[in-house]
Amino acid sequence: MCEANAYLLTDSGETLVMEAVDDVLPEKDGLKLVNIFGEQKFLRAAIHSLSLVDHKVFLKELDS
Repeated sequence: MCEANAYLLTDSGETLVMEAVDDVLPEKDGLKLVNIFGEQKFLRAAIHSLSLVDHKVFLKELDS
């Protein structure tokens, strides 16, 4: 299994936003996350970094 968990980085640390993410798709104003169960979530965020060994996607909120 190669799914990753997605975390939103904030001043207070990391917040898990979705488990078992299979797709990260660019959208006009952010990213659409889709997990292996078909659940979808849209975030006004950009990819900050990836930790492929740890299966983590780190996201940073976009400025308003």
